Amino acid sequence: MNIYVSNLAFSVQEEALRNLFSTYGVVTSAKVVMDRETGRSRGFAFVEMEDDNAAREAIQQLDQTSMDGRSIKVAEARPKTEKSFNSSPFKSDNGFSRRKW
Repeated sequence: MNIYVSNLAFSVQEEALRNLFSTYGVVTSAKVVMDRETGRSRGFAFVEMEDDNAAREAIQQLDQTSMDGRSIKVAEARPKTEKSFNSSPFKSDNGFSRRKW
């Protein structure tokens, strides 16, 4: 199961997340999301756990707990949605060609 962790301190490293979640089960990956421009943490991460039951237990136990002085939020990650370019504000007609008379 993929887990979303937010409100992280910018100093939190992937190894610290792996250690925190490993008390509940096998962690297959831990990834702190970094800003492309600055190389600094964006304050959230994804942790993947092998066992769904262990992941649910980790979510329940770790949500709203403190890590490096910050109250973290832990939830099941939602699937990434595809971006739609159909409703772009830069469309050639921008919807103005439709008459509403």
